[in-house]
Amino acid sequence: MPATLDPNLAVGAILFVLGAIGVLTRRNLILIVLSAEMMLHGVALTLVTFSNLHGNNRGQIFTVFVLTVAACEAGLALSLILSLYHRTKSLDVNLWTSIRESDLGPPAVDEPGPLSTPTDIHDYPRLTPSGGLPDLDGAERTLLAEKNDVRRTNLPA
Repeated sequence: MPATLDPNLAVGAILFVLGAIGVLTRRNLILIVLSAEMMLHGVALTLVTFSNLHGNNRGQIFTVFVLTVAACEAGLALSLILSLYHRTKSLDVNLWTSIRESDLGPPAVDEPGPLSTPTDIHDYPRLTPSGGLPDLDGAERTLLAEKNDVRRTNLPA
């Protein structure tokens, strides 16, 4: 194992984790896009590291595609951010609801409701015992066994 493998993988993992934390915790759209870019660069660094470890260029070729997707994502995100800022004069993610179509109502508020009791299920599927071959004659071809049905196998009793 090369001496540079562990630090490169550690840096790639740190980039990915910091990007994931940024995507999950930030509300500013620019910071969310930058965090997503950081995640993609962490993945690209890991791909190049494993490509170097295996002595081929497949990881580096795949990194070119990852960076192309990252560039496309940055351009699309920039256009969406400019559209949101033009309409709301803010970059808060919660204001995305103002861009909805006019015939859609406001988003539903998630309120906790009463818990319902699970319904009783009487027809449980039955599996063939390990090692036994199922008997597929007649009514045995169904996936669910009858309530009082006994399965037959080719195992000695």
